[in-house]
Amino acid sequence: MFNIFDLTIIEWIIIIFSALLIGFAKAGVASMGILVVTIFMMIFPARESVGILLPLLIIGDLFAVIYYRRNVVWRYLFSLMPWVLGGLVLGYLVLDIVTSEQLKPLIGMLVLALILLHISREKLGERFVKLLPESKLFTFSMGILAGFTTMIGNAAGGVMAIYLLVKGLPKQEFVGTGAWFFLFVNIIKVPFYISLGIITVESITFNLWLIPAILIGALVGVRVIKIMPQKVFQILVLTFAAIGAIRLIIG
Repeated sequence: MFNIFDLTIIEWIIIIFSALLIGFAKAGVASMGILVVTIFMMIFPARESVGILLPLLIIGDLFAVIYYRRNVVWRYLFSLMPWVLGGLVLGYLVLDIVTSEQLKPLIGMLVLALILLHISREKLGERFVKLLPESKLFTFSMGILAGFTTMIGNAAGGVMAIYLLVKGLPKQEFVGTGAWFFLFVNIIKVPFYISLGIITVESITFNLWLIPAILIGALVGVRVIKIMPQKVFQILVLTFAAIGAIRLIIG
């Protein structure tokens, strides 16, 4: 397990900045989540980074659920969750057998795939939604993929964005429904990660130091999101995420 005293000043600055980004992501700028995943995997061993990141995401989830507590469409979550649980189990089995070095390119390729899905959604707009089948097969596929991607790398944001987009939710319901989804699945993942040894007393102690940064990021995010030119910002975030993903793939 990592030692916080081994981190350099630059790494601490990057980690604190990433905690602020988690708050922003949970406030509605979902694409930031992809960037944080890649940053953490560049600082920590890939397998351990997944466990270090999860409690931080749960803190952000709690804030988002409280803030958007009236903006959730439960039926879309209930229809998805059985398949998500299947994806979580599949992801757990993968995490149980892979090493950090094997996980890095897997997460890198996954992040690139999610970026491509995001770009496709942006480019095609409503046509993208119409191309996706609103059927049980679509719900099954999205549920399995969301469960698998969130278990192996906390990287299901792109999958859920597509699922909720197809459902045609307004912005507030979009963010609120996603917030409840991630709170549920991230809490479910905790015992799995503990059993895999990637959430430990040391990692939780480290997480506690970053809670203020997450809350500051979330508080600023809910205000900035209303006035921020999000399109340009997302392009920058996705570009940096792509660079990070390529670095994970090539080592």
